[in-house]
Amino acid sequence: MKEKKLMTRRRAIFTGLTSASALLLSGCLKRTPPPTYGNILRMGDDLTYMAQRGLLSQRALAVEYQKSDISSFPGTGNNNPADPKIKASYSKIYEDLQRNNFKDWALSIEGSVAKPGKYSLADLKKLGQRTQITRHTCEEGWSAIAEWTGVPLGPVLQHAGIFPAARFVSFYGYDNYAESIDMLDALHPQTILAYSMNGEDLPVEHGAPVRLRVETQIGYKSVKYLSRVVVTDKFVDPGPDISNGWSWYTGI
Repeated sequence: MKEKKLMTRRRAIFTGLTSASALLLSGCLKRTPPPTYGNILRMGDDLTYMAQRGLLSQRALAVEYQKSDISSFPGTGNNNPADPKIKASYSKIYEDLQRNNFKDWALSIEGSVAKPGKYSLADLKKLGQRTQITRHTCEEGWSAIAEWTGVPLGPVLQHAGIFPAARFVSFYGYDNYAESIDMLDALHPQTILAYSMNGEDLPVEHGAPVRLRVETQIGYKSVKYLSRVVVTDKFVDPGPDISNGWSWYTGI
């Protein structure tokens, strides 16, 4: 009996995955997985992407916690772009911005939008605000919970006038780090441009003055020290994740 139930469960899962793949490949969801560049180790990413997009609600929220759940949060995986000793991530522009307490900082919105331009922090705050207490899951195996306040990315893109053909959004930081996500994650209500952490201005070690928070994916997608957001019609891997052996889609 147990074996029969196990086989039935396996069959149901397989059928679900097959149906999800069929829906995506037929264009019903109008989303296709990113290219794998022929790398066998990356082919599983496509299945993960198709399964999550086909089977799960695209508006489902990541778990949000209470203030009592907030934990210590190490500022790992970053290089201060204002530090000239770290040449790979050094930015003279960022150093000057930090020296002036980021008063002249502005985020450039570019690409497949009707109104490309730069948004100061004051401009962004006019487009809405969201506060969420969420878990950051790092690819290195640790996790932490923090409160983030910022501007939902969706209204920002809509204000810039995203074109109907737009499918992906790339994010570039002053530390020369970059990532991209699809439009489904870009418009997710918990995807925000965060300027506050635990009720205080975002500290430098966590990406000041503004960082991306993609709560539906693993931590490395949440780019720090934001400088540019570029909307594209075609897939871009600016990291580059795929050619470096990382998963481009890391849904959780």
